[in-house]
Amino acid sequence: MAKNEVIVLIPARGNSKSIPKKNIREFAGYPLIAYSITAALRSDLVDRVIVSTDDAEIADIAREYGAEVPFMRPPELAQDDTVDFPVFEHALIWLAENEDYYPDIVVHLRATSPVYPRTLIDDAITKLMDHPKADSVRGVVPSTENPYKMWRISQDGWMIPLLQVEGLAEPFNSPRQALPDTYWQTGHIDAIRRKTILEKRSLSGEVILPIHIPPDFSVDIDTLRDWRRAEQTVLEYGLDMVFPGKTPRSLPDDIRLLVLDFDGVMTDDRVYVNAEGIEMVATNRSDGMGLERLRTKTDISVIVMSKETNPVVTARCQKLGLPVYQCVENKRQALEKLVQEKGFDPQQVLFVGNDLNDVPCFSYVGYAMVPCDAFPEAQQAADHVLQKGGGVGAVREVCEILINKFIKTH
Repeated sequence: MAKNEVIVLIPARGNSKSIPKKNIREFAGYPLIAYSITAALRSDLVDRVIVSTDDAEIADIAREYGAEVPFMRPPELAQDDTVDFPVFEHALIWLAENEDYYPDIVVHLRATSPVYPRTLIDDAITKLMDHPKADSVRGVVPSTENPYKMWRISQDGWMIPLLQVEGLAEPFNSPRQALPDTYWQTGHIDAIRRKTILEKRSLSGEVILPIHIPPDFSVDIDTLRDWRRAEQTVLEYGLDMVFPGKTPRSLPDDIRLLVLDFDGVMTDDRVYVNAEGIEMVATNRSDGMGLERLRTKTDISVIVMSKETNPVVTARCQKLGLPVYQCVENKRQALEKLVQEKGFDPQQVLFVGNDLNDVPCFSYVGYAMVPCDAFPEAQQAADHVLQKGGGVGAVREVCEILINKFIKTH
């Protein structure tokens, strides 16, 4: 059999209204679109990965992560009400006219569904190739709300069942187990034959096969609430997914020691200097409350480790009742020595830092977190990027995560 030529096409419009710059906003430390690009590049069956965008910044980031952007999408195909079909038609016609290139299969990946099982793309392509009569393969998960229990409202206000089941008078009053299985199409993937798009003028056709996706991977981002929930799924639940950088670890069940950097974690990383040269910093009362709650509700020890020599560090830690290690030039060496002296397993240690000098500690401990405004390289090296910034609630957020984890596991 002749080899099927396979491309991945990732539509990425620039002018998102719900979340500004959504496709390139950082998601768990990487631009959102990087997840779809990386999943496509790691496929054994994909020949080309192409991003269709109208936005130069998206194009640059897509190329940075390894995708092609051989054309810019016309503005008339990048409107709020633009549907997918003309975007795919435009891409295939452009490739034919400008490169004399005719792929057999087009895989549609959506940047807003970034959580990809490792073999999903190859599984979908293989399923389509193994069934010559199929027009496309579409990703599905079991529906969480059964449509047989759904209703329409008539114009005169009466409730009308949405669906009927043969032999079952009132499916809406029946137990779920008695109803047919139903599935929800996710935004993860569609594998489509080229002729389905150009000859049948459809992105699905009539003969559609399912590719079943584990429900835990069902993530679709339309709002900031979706975004926060999806990041939590990625950073805390240890899914075996495609990740642009290193795969983040799961938060260990038995954290015994929390190590906090000071500047940029307990402060917003700014320093105020008066005319006499006396320095002051801003901290957060909510962080203090979080540390107190952590002390009373768990048996987790907390220390502060700082490169700074400023007495303000000592003063703040004394007020919070925290041991503090200052003037630490090499945090990794100091941390290793401390952990050995205290008799902890490094896997029982959580380190929270924000800058380059903290990064060497991340691989030594069991888990690493950074505030949302941490240095980019620190974000990419960490296991979890917090929602809060340094000095404005990041420590409180860490404490609440640990308290919830402790309660669940003890």
